Amino acid sequence: MSEFTFEALRNEVEICVSDEHKFGTDAFLLADYAAPRHKDKVCDIGTGCGIIAVLMQMTFSPKIIYAVDIQQQAIEQLKITIEKNGFDNIFPICKDLKALDGDIPAGTLDVITCNPPYKATNAGIESLTEAQRIARHEILCNIDDICRTASKLLKFGGKLCLCNRPERLADVVSAMKNNGIEPKTLRFVCKDPESAPWLFLISGSKGGKPFMKVLPQLYINGGNGFSEELLQIYGGGKTNFPEGGKLI
Repeated sequence: MSEFTFEALRNEVEICVSDEHKFGTDAFLLADYAAPRHKDKVCDIGTGCGIIAVLMQMTFSPKIIYAVDIQQQAIEQLKITIEKNGFDNIFPICKDLKALDGDIPAGTLDVITCNPPYKATNAGIESLTEAQRIARHEILCNIDDICRTASKLLKFGGKLCLCNRPERLADVVSAMKNNGIEPKTLRFVCKDPESAPWLFLISGSKGGKPFMKVLPQLYINGGNGFSEELLQIYGGGKTNFPEGGKLI
């Protein structure tokens, strides 16, 4: 087990990270994309160190945020972050997402976020540590498990927001539709206008009617470094990315 350290975010917030559970730019993009309202009840599935839950609290301050992960160390890190920063509406749950019955009332959530394992089982070289394998490969859950759980927990009209690699787009759309969640918006993320997308952001509505809007692409790089939109997503363009935050 790695030693815990702290990464400074904006507004003097610090998040507990380790070699096993840290964060990347995709977390910032997904939290901004989800954009929960102040009155919303939210859940971040597979929360890891809790970065998406923390970012949503910092930026949007929803009514309640459940943060679920199967790995005890990840939940311990989030608990440290909560205590250090005085967050009182983020509730960590150490549980398999496929067995959440009773932990979160069914049909009550407005928004669910998930930064899932990007690689299908047996796809590519598996990462070295158990924590990395769980985070990056569909070992303990797959995209269908995530969408099935989301469908149970969301209220009618509630939305599921995911990010993933472009090669998994068909899998994600299929899993959403198979579980009664209609894809509604899609946005691709590119390094620059000359590069192919390396990530996509997608939202779906439980019980929604078929119609998906493809949004303009989001660019990571601008003329002199990071794009203005990326800087705004990170924190108003007032600071750089945390040293421990991996860009891609």
